[in-house]
Amino acid sequence: MEDQKSEAFYKRLKEQLSENGKWPSNYLYKFIVPTGEEKINAIAKIFDNTGAVIESKQSKKGTYTSLSITVNLKNPDAVIEKYKEVSHIDGVISL
Repeated sequence: MEDQKSEAFYKRLKEQLSENGKWPSNYLYKFIVPTGEEKINAIAKIFDNTGAVIESKQSKKGTYTSLSITVNLKNPDAVIEKYKEVSHIDGVISL
């Protein structure tokens, strides 16, 4: 069931990105992760060598960290590919 939901989400996202943008283009990802170097570094590694600008901000209590990642990508498929890579990291919420 989860896979069907994911595929429907990615299909809809690809349609929206295709309709609304000229590619290549900058795309802003937003993720929330439990605070800890391991998960933050795992996400940063996915965007290594892409020229991505990564900004992080801890929650008030320091339990979670929000990551804003701006990166120039060639097409909607590249955007979705990065979402899929990040989805393999436990505890990450994609916004």
